[in-house]
Amino acid sequence: MLPPYMTDGVNSAERLLSCMDFAQVAGAVVTQEYIDGNQDAYLRQVRVAHPDRFRITALYEEKGVPDTSGVDGIKICGGRLDNPDLTACEAVFAHAAGKDLFIAIDMADGDRQTASLREMARQYPGLRIAIGHFGMVTRPGWQEQIRLARLPNVSVESGGITWLFNSEFYPYPSAVRAVLEARDICGMEKLMWGSDYPRTMTAITYRMSWDFIDRSPLLTDAEKQLFFHENARSFYRFGNLPEMPYIHHMAE
Repeated sequence: MLPPYMTDGVNSAERLLSCMDFAQVAGAVVTQEYIDGNQDAYLRQVRVAHPDRFRITALYEEKGVPDTSGVDGIKICGGRLDNPDLTACEAVFAHAAGKDLFIAIDMADGDRQTASLREMARQYPGLRIAIGHFGMVTRPGWQEQIRLARLPNVSVESGGITWLFNSEFYPYPSAVRAVLEARDICGMEKLMWGSDYPRTMTAITYRMSWDFIDRSPLLTDAEKQLFFHENARSFYRFGNLPEMPYIHHMAE
């Protein structure tokens, strides 16, 4: 699940920053997954060391509300929960709302959890919620997750979209069409780019994870600006992001 150049199996912040700089990515949101183990302690160190570049999450592990000191949000691996009913996690949603944190959630395929997430979003209308993996876009019923972004406090991020369309591979024309379909469902202002780094780097480069959209003539420059920059900057509350100069390389 890691690219071969990570020979020690460590996906460090410094390696990510190097990839970000080369790909002209100014800020990153670090979510978590059970398969990596809990990374809360390390991520807090990263957030302190690089406050302008990173937003981080605490991992919800069905052990009550996680410690959210020093973090920006809470990650819920919705599709992996023992109890898929998200209203059973109400204490987590309430805590995030009370602390003005965001919820990042990867949901079970299709509409299995959409009703319960809709209930939580309506119950806590000031809570920012980001649905991951572009609603598991290659699975039947993915549009039901996108429709949740019609709610004012719900957005969708595309981390993992290149993994989901990997059988097609770069430049992922079906992924581009999926972005257009989602735009027509909930509006471009509710969609945010994501890479799913480092797992997707086993197949592509970091730059490739966004430039297949940037190179597409099917989206306007204004839509790309929202997708790549403005929506995430507002949702995750990035402040002073650095200007990212283009780095020329020998393959050009």
